[in-house]
Amino acid sequence: MTTAVQGPLTDRDYPTFSGPEFDRRDAEIRARMDALDLQLVVVCGRGGRDPNVLYLSNWLSTREAWVLFPRHGEPTMLIQLSNHLPLARRMSRFPDVRFGGSAPTGSVDTVPTLIECLRERGVSTGRVGLAGTITWREHARLTAAFPRVEWVEFGGQLVDQRQVKSAEELERLAVSARMCDASAMAIAEQARPGMTEHELARIVEDSYLAEGGVNGIHFMVATQMSDPRGGVPCQHQSDRRLQLGDALVVELSTNYAGYSAQVLRSYTIGADPTPLYARLHDVALEVFDAVASAIKSGSTVPDILDAAQVAQERGFTIYDDLVHGCAQLPAIVRTRQTYRGEPEGFVYQEGMCLVVQPNIVTPDGLAGVQYGEMFKVTASGLESLHSVPREFFRCG
Repeated sequence: MTTAVQGPLTDRDYPTFSGPEFDRRDAEIRARMDALDLQLVVVCGRGGRDPNVLYLSNWLSTREAWVLFPRHGEPTMLIQLSNHLPLARRMSRFPDVRFGGSAPTGSVDTVPTLIECLRERGVSTGRVGLAGTITWREHARLTAAFPRVEWVEFGGQLVDQRQVKSAEELERLAVSARMCDASAMAIAEQARPGMTEHELARIVEDSYLAEGGVNGIHFMVATQMSDPRGGVPCQHQSDRRLQLGDALVVELSTNYAGYSAQVLRSYTIGADPTPLYARLHDVALEVFDAVASAIKSGSTVPDILDAAQVAQERGFTIYDDLVHGCAQLPAIVRTRQTYRGEPEGFVYQEGMCLVVQPNIVTPDGLAGVQYGEMFKVTASGLESLHSVPREFFRCG
């Protein structure tokens, strides 16, 4: 499929990948379809910035988007809601972008339009791949409409294909990383006693909104170091105000054009770290260095588990995930004591991106710090995407 020539509604005021980049992706996905004898793949993405929809179409999905990607010919995309359609037509590289349609009650329902599009393409038998957030009710309706079609799970193929980042994807991640670093430094420079966590969230977002970044996450927890009540950042900001002697632990991720890097740092408010918190941070750095040194192209999850043992040897544990891929791609690694499994035969490859983020906590989980950032895997080791100082910041 030729992608360099865009339709009349395409608007280059929005970030896009190059024609050769999309041609490369198309060739790879069609090779995977060939291997599985699939005539078409149906991809559903719900919620903001679905990675599969973006990867295929250049559309930063909002409410709901469906992509019909054929082994031969041009794709079609179906969009919800109707007022999202004009922008989707401007941003998508696909000439054929349609409104997904409604149920008789007026509510959102894309399945009838999807069925109509499949019939337009002559689908009646054979094998069709499915990927994304397709519900069991939607699957049942598709099965009823096409009883002679064999529906094949294809989500794992897309996950596998998105693991290794291209040069253009790495450019977006580099921009995101700079925005993450700016937000971490903004906290270091502006956090003061008396501020609420909501005010900290504003500081975080103000550091990148004017540059085109949007919030991915700003998890945080603040607690008195002398009487700690929480060792892992929380997903929602509280009304609590920062106090002298607090430890503040944050996990920050900025999304730029659908790609998110991540940085994790710890701070104190108006005081030096207590001996316990200084020790926690020292161990976090030790684990971070050990794990980062253990990963290169060809490394495996057991290599990480071996390196992470130092946390237990120092009398602490790890609460959060220790290593995860870009945008939560596998493998998601913890420790030998908190192991939850790994993809069969998983091996790190050059060009993958991952986050190393030791959340070192006391055994009761009440005191902890977090430290980490995103890396690119190379043949010889890891290359950080970040430049924020590697220190335990004192604020105020």
